Amino acid sequence: MKKLLNYIGILCVLVFINTACSDSFLDEKVLDRYAPESLNDRLGFNAAAIGLHRQFISMYTNDQDQTLQGVWHLGTDILWAPSGRSNGDARPYFSYSQMNSLDPAARKIWSALYILINNANLLINAAENNNPTGMTAAEISAFNAEARFFRAYAYNMLATLYGDVPLLTEPLTAPKTDFVRTPINEVNAVIEQDLIFATEFLPNAGSARNESRINKMIAHQLLAEVYLRLDKPADAEAQASAVINSGRYSLINQRFGVKANEPGDYFSDMFIKGNQRRNQGNTESIWVLEMENPSDVTGGGFGAPQQRRIWIGGYYDVPGMEPTDSLGGRGIARVRLNNWVLYGLYDDGDMRNSQYNIKRKLYFNHSGSIYNNIRGQEVPYGVNSEFTLTNGNVVRIFPADTIWRMAPYSMKWGQYDTRDPFGYAMWKDFMVMRLGETYLLRAEARMKQGDLAGAASDINVLRVRANAPLVTEAQMNLDFILDERVRELLAEENRRMTLVRTGTLVERARRLTGTSPLANGEIETTAGLQNFHMKLPIPQSEIDLNKDAELKQNEGY
Repeated sequence: MKKLLNYIGILCVLVFINTACSDSFLDEKVLDRYAPESLNDRLGFNAAAIGLHRQFISMYTNDQDQTLQGVWHLGTDILWAPSGRSNGDARPYFSYSQMNSLDPAARKIWSALYILINNANLLINAAENNNPTGMTAAEISAFNAEARFFRAYAYNMLATLYGDVPLLTEPLTAPKTDFVRTPINEVNAVIEQDLIFATEFLPNAGSARNESRINKMIAHQLLAEVYLRLDKPADAEAQASAVINSGRYSLINQRFGVKANEPGDYFSDMFIKGNQRRNQGNTESIWVLEMENPSDVTGGGFGAPQQRRIWIGGYYDVPGMEPTDSLGGRGIARVRLNNWVLYGLYDDGDMRNSQYNIKRKLYFNHSGSIYNNIRGQEVPYGVNSEFTLTNGNVVRIFPADTIWRMAPYSMKWGQYDTRDPFGYAMWKDFMVMRLGETYLLRAEARMKQGDLAGAASDINVLRVRANAPLVTEAQMNLDFILDERVRELLAEENRRMTLVRTGTLVERARRLTGTSPLANGEIETTAGLQNFHMKLPIPQSEIDLNKDAELKQNEGY
């Protein structure tokens, strides 16, 4: 044994002598993660592209404190914030007087988007300079286009929400402390160039590597939105028409999918888990972020998606109620639809306001035997009520329960898994773009050009599908189109982006949300809202770290 140890010791010394003076011995070869030096073949390019998708999806999933999802909707024209339910990083977005340059949500949005931009720049740079082996020019251009799409998406959000922002078109390889804000017209030029490139070199819809990967039609749709923000309505109309006339998509107008034989309607069918992808029968979906329960598919999902818990009512907290699939699973009502949406927005008979799309009536459903005598009875809404159970206990319903327990709610984020009744995270696809919005974008573009008949025609395509009354060209204006976006895209679109893009956030939030008249939980949802809140604050941490140049703050902060 002693001789063996001596041999091992001599061998170790020899290995050390032969390698200690060699620089290559200390070189790190990255095998388990994406790294810029790996962008020299198809495998590396594909890994980098998938990394962009993962970073993008993280803005939907790494959200347990409902930061981003709350910011996109709270403090706009559609929601109230029940007292004590919406909190944390989302609070300044329904109580604007609390918003300042230290705002955590503004910092997280900024950081997530610049990470996406830098990762996109790495892939763009590699596509244009690395001469990867074993790839055709068309393949390289397609990867370049996919990266440019994500860079354009990120800069479009930054320009919309912050205004002038630092413009980076090359990957950062070292710390940088001299950022300056680039005039927005220069940022817009890069966004436009990137998306034009993407519409040319991305694969056609149906030809991408996977259904959820970026294709030409996704780029056309984003470019239509960008052109509306740039006040180029004719160009926006052309981009929206490219999608509508592609022959690839059609509006859902009949029952389909996993619950086609159950009570429901074809509008609600689109948002049922198992129905959101094109290969599941959803001919309207343009861009879907695919998510699977990690228990079912390794790597299928990550983070803790909170959309169901944010949007679905907290009915489970009423005695005699328990989470169930037909009610959307377990929600905690971080937000509440305001009275304008619930009582002033929809025409009678509009399918988008059906019981399968906005849950307004609940029935006691608890399976415990003590609830046998009330099971199936409608839970009262907005009145004092008492129900005596079989064991003599009393269930009390108060008007205050309508703040969040009994408040009507959108079912678009409903999801229930019998293995997880508590519903910690929501494992359900995210439908980012669909054809319904394309018609709304084109209607807005036509309205801005004075083609009111064309705008009304696009709106009526959606209203025919929804069994809603048809509209006339005399009704066409920006306010009406923004109203129609709520009817069609409630809980889907990034409402803050839409209202900031159209310059209507402050006026509509004050007029349609204002102060919520909720008993025992009244809260001014637009308290302190000022015109300067149209833009988010530049994160103070970025300003403080930027020691070698001035990164100017937005007005008001």
